Amino acid sequence: MRIVFAPDSFKGSASATAVATSLIAGWRRVRPHDDLIASPMADGGEGTLDAFLSGRPGSTRVPVRVTGPAGSRIEAAWVRLPDGTAVVELASTSGITLLERLAPETSTSLGFGEAIADAIAHGAPRLLLALGGSASTDGGAGLLAALGARITRASRVGTQPEAAGADDILDIDLDTLIPLPPEGAVILSDVTNPLLGPHGSAAVFGPQKGADAETVVRLEERLSRLALMPSFAGTDPMTPGAGAAGGAAYALLAWGATMQSGARAVAKATGLDRAMAGADLVITGEGRFDSQSRSGKVVGELLTMAAEVAERPTPRLALVAGSIEAATDGFRDTVSLTALAGGTESALTRTTHWLEEAGARLAMGIARS
Repeated sequence: MRIVFAPDSFKGSASATAVATSLIAGWRRVRPHDDLIASPMADGGEGTLDAFLSGRPGSTRVPVRVTGPAGSRIEAAWVRLPDGTAVVELASTSGITLLERLAPETSTSLGFGEAIADAIAHGAPRLLLALGGSASTDGGAGLLAALGARITRASRVGTQPEAAGADDILDIDLDTLIPLPPEGAVILSDVTNPLLGPHGSAAVFGPQKGADAETVVRLEERLSRLALMPSFAGTDPMTPGAGAAGGAAYALLAWGATMQSGARAVAKATGLDRAMAGADLVITGEGRFDSQSRSGKVVGELLTMAAEVAERPTPRLALVAGSIEAATDGFRDTVSLTALAGGTESALTRTTHWLEEAGARLAMGIARS
């Protein structure tokens, strides 16, 4: 049998690569002669760079020093694919995990823009821009400053880092932006939220970044002012996905980038779509399978992709998750690490151990069928 292991990361517990490796180790204990393929996945958030490095042989990590979300300089990287395409990940440049303390009103996307500019300076013909795990709700003002936008504030004009996301921004001139690379830029995202409104960036994601109710109102006002600036007249703030990464997606759309499902783009770029066509079973997973998992997340996209496979009968899918909190229709087998471990604490502290046990359990189920 040919088995493809295509999990997302179990955030805070194990990377997608570690999840796939552990599942494979458990499977081999039971069925050592099967053809096992590791294809770690991501949906545009944390782990996207690693997914490309694992799934595209010949890809290289390019180090870059950028301004972190709190304003200090940090070491980061982007990935150059064999065809020269650059993959830039917001989580590793302007991500919430880079903060020692949440700062919803002052965190900036400047570093993400600096990494994008560095990739362009290195001659990247195309950009894949992974959004997810953002620390800020600056509407992408920071990243636009790094890409050359001229920012007019109440007190000064320029592209200074401290201008990014400030409440006294009067205008952002996009005419001074550096051009897109020759083959364009594609946003990889797993959300469909607009920039504004009750389902928008501030309302939905602001609390996750430490914003209380009053702060959410201020962030919404800031984003609303941004959307009313003349430079953004051609970009609809209610575009599905424009609210991703604190509005960074909105800024990138205004620059001329296009948007795709992050999980699907990663699957195509790493060859997972082709591997699925020849698989007898695909095993995927994530830290928590809930009502949101079918909406743009890795697990949901793989369910859709499996149904689209035309070369052979639809491959069976199995799910491994830290916890399962929603109906699992569409999966042949499921394993909850919390149930397997007998509790949440053990599942979190010994994640790779229980992932290996989950792999063995799934293999035993195949052996009995």
